[in-house]
Amino acid sequence: MIHPDTELRFISPEIGYGVVATRFIPKGTICWIFDAFDQTFSPERVRGLDQMHKDILNKYSYRDAQGDFVLCWDNSRFVNHSFNSSLVSTAYNFELAVRDIHPGEELTDDYGYLNVWEPFDCLPEPGSARTQVLPDDLLNFHPEWDAKLTEAFRHFNQVDQPLKPLLEARYQAKVEAVAAGREPMDSILNCYYRGEVVKL
Repeated sequence: MIHPDTELRFISPEIGYGVVATRFIPKGTICWIFDAFDQTFSPERVRGLDQMHKDILNKYSYRDAQGDFVLCWDNSRFVNHSFNSSLVSTAYNFELAVRDIHPGEELTDDYGYLNVWEPFDCLPEPGSARTQVLPDDLLNFHPEWDAKLTEAFRHFNQVDQPLKPLLEARYQAKVEAVAAGREPMDSILNCYYRGEVVKL
């Protein structure tokens, strides 16, 4: 589920639609969290789909650490890519704002931590030499993303968290300990899928 203080807006002809903040969302806020309406497709189930549905998964899903394809039910699926993303995925099935997000600003992900199964060409961005998202980006950039998450978690208990009630029970104690500084954060590298590549 995407943060409630967001809406879908047209960004540009090159980018299309994206998810934009309607109110100030401070650093350390959960901005997306896996919920009961999100659909998970195993590789075996994907193989049995017709090409039309495979194309939808190819466009709108990401792959989790188990190799399943996750299709978000709400506007989450319209979050665009940026090499300087405002959100970063955690090992706890949610994404944190790693900087303040102001009204009218897009919520963005670096698709490099979403286990893409083939190279993804991107528009050039100031401050980044990257021009593609690659299947092994998590292996190469996890220290950078971990550093951003560690800093964002320092704000976790000081900001409003409307999505926190959706935090899965298996992660609650760990997230509370990380946010309180009692335990180290698990690396985003835990999100990396190391198995077979399914061609859609």
